[in-house]
Amino acid sequence: MASNLSFNRCALCFATIRSMRTLPTTFRKIHTQSSTSTNEETADIVISGGGMVGTAMACALGHEELLKDKKIVLLEAAAKKSYSVPETFSNRTCAISPSSVDLLNSIGAWQEVEQMRCHPVKRMQVWDSCSDALIAFSKENLLDDLAYIAENNVIEESLRRSLDAVSDSVDVRYQTSAKSFVIPGVTPGHSETHQNSWVTVGLHDNTVLKTKLLIGADGIFSAVRKAGEFHTLQRDYKQTAVVATLQVDESIDNSVAWQRFLPTGPIAMLPLSSKYSNLIWTTTPDEARNLKEISEDSFVDAVNDAFWHDRDRNDMVVKVGGMFQKVLDTAGGTFQQLPPSVVGVQTNSRASFPLGMTHASNYVLHRVALLGDAAHRIHPLAGQGVNLGFGDVACLRDLLAEAVSNGSDVGSLLHLTQYETSRQRAVLPVLATIDALQRLYSTDFTPVVLLRSLGLQATNSMGFVKDYIMRGASG
Repeated sequence: MASNLSFNRCALCFATIRSMRTLPTTFRKIHTQSSTSTNEETADIVISGGGMVGTAMACALGHEELLKDKKIVLLEAAAKKSYSVPETFSNRTCAISPSSVDLLNSIGAWQEVEQMRCHPVKRMQVWDSCSDALIAFSKENLLDDLAYIAENNVIEESLRRSLDAVSDSVDVRYQTSAKSFVIPGVTPGHSETHQNSWVTVGLHDNTVLKTKLLIGADGIFSAVRKAGEFHTLQRDYKQTAVVATLQVDESIDNSVAWQRFLPTGPIAMLPLSSKYSNLIWTTTPDEARNLKEISEDSFVDAVNDAFWHDRDRNDMVVKVGGMFQKVLDTAGGTFQQLPPSVVGVQTNSRASFPLGMTHASNYVLHRVALLGDAAHRIHPLAGQGVNLGFGDVACLRDLLAEAVSNGSDVGSLLHLTQYETSRQRAVLPVLATIDALQRLYSTDFTPVVLLRSLGLQATNSMGFVKDYIMRGASG
């Protein structure tokens, strides 16, 4: 009886194997793949990081007609937020340039920002606490306002809404982040860099994504940059930025951005509405801690003092600068305006963060590109950080669309290198200028103060130079 049962089992196995041999080849391929790769997926483009720049990149790609057939995945570690505009203002803001407005307009996000809230900057005044030197910019020679001040939360919400409009094109995975990367030519054991080698992204839910292009938009501590072994230049400024929401005297038109250079770092007020402004005060770590701990009334007094006091004035520099200004005034000078008095600080709005500079020597590898702070982090004194990131987005979107229209691989170095070249030409001059300004204004040494004061006065008197600076900052 046992021998008959064994024989029947063998016969059944033989019949099954023989029937499998007669199945269509295509069915056997599908059957084999599904049994070995249940947690493996493929995507044309994976964006790691769903902050402002990463989400803008996903929106830009999702709205690009030439990329509508591409599978785009956005990885965002945080949960999806529900946001409604509160009565109080956030202490984290951005100065959005006209070129960034153009990008946000192209993806339907700027209309959302305007419906929530933002405030135009029609004039900007920068001056030195050690002298009477100043420079002022206005919108007179521009078609648009100098910039718009918008809260980070407002921009992020506008981008989320824009992203919802392209949900068919972009797969957004909230509460999902990468835990590992295999990058051809970089990761040990994967030396191939040929066209068919894709990047592998391991997620925390054990899903494996294989992609033609990995975009790192994951901030200053970028895991993509680390995995790609990008060489970086770094500088710790040993400074801390204190931010807060201030209530200002409404008797002065609050459409001016004010910035004063103190020996410890610049202090700036950016207009949020007719009676509120955002404070960004760069100072020493010790002073920053004190500013966060003192009472609200003492904090208000400290801010007003920082904008108005004359303790740092260098009499010799002021005298020489005065004589120089008389010569310049023959061509038309600029009179200093006084900033509005601060009358209050929004409760619990004070916060701080350390400042530094990080720059990746390269922005791309085969099938990898860095955006925003992952590629370049700069001092906030010029308010250009997020604008440079949005510039990255616009540039990479256009080059990827061009690659697809030409039938090229989106992860090819051919166009990724064009992105790197174009963006470094735009970023490096800004980074170098801001770093130099930070060094130049971090001293009260008389010869340096004199040179920078005369230079600021001369620049302010040359309208064509200021126009060039404004066009560069706005574009």
